[in-house]
Amino acid sequence: MEDVFMQAPMFTALEPDAAAALRASLTEQSLTKGGILFAEGEPGDRLYVILEGKITLGHTSVDGRESLLAVLGPGEMFGELSLFDPGPRASTATALTDAVVAGLGHDQLSPWLTGRPELASALLQGLARRLRRTNETMADLVFSDVPGRVAKALMDLGEKFGEITPEGLLVTHDMTQEEIAQLVGASRETVNKALADFTQRGWIRLESRQVMVLDVERLGRRAR
Repeated sequence: MEDVFMQAPMFTALEPDAAAALRASLTEQSLTKGGILFAEGEPGDRLYVILEGKITLGHTSVDGRESLLAVLGPGEMFGELSLFDPGPRASTATALTDAVVAGLGHDQLSPWLTGRPELASALLQGLARRLRRTNETMADLVFSDVPGRVAKALMDLGEKFGEITPEGLLVTHDMTQEEIAQLVGASRETVNKALADFTQRGWIRLESRQVMVLDVERLGRRAR
């Protein structure tokens, strides 16, 4: 878990001794599948690093519709915005699988930011990457069709959670098709049609909470 921990951007920016000292300031928390780490609208002043498992960030609209903003895994960080601007959480963090996270509060981090500008820079870079991904997602919703968004989601999940096998890229996403639909901003029926089409073309094979990508090149082209 320590190796995973040091993959987080704010730790790679520090010397090993400083990273270890900052690591000691974090508090670990275990979650069972389906457990909520924090809910949208709750006050927040803490960032988290995922040590084990997967976490989803979700949003519920005023009319009750749900969407998934991101699926995160070991080494990824979330909740950084609350460190710079403590306030209501903009999303709900839920354990997609059993998970272990480590949290760091605003008051704990402030002395580090004052004395180590490289740490502040790393956190801001993380926020910039998150904003860039959000902008890309918004553009996809406007300009890309549902099959294209599904293909892109599978490729992104494969980059994070994929394992190369003799058959192809095995992507263990741990999501239901309803959750995949929430991730790409489409109905489950439309997503099912896209997955069935990819299967018929021989690009993928559907398995329980997994997808075997048999033709990475063609699926990648459909994602563009």
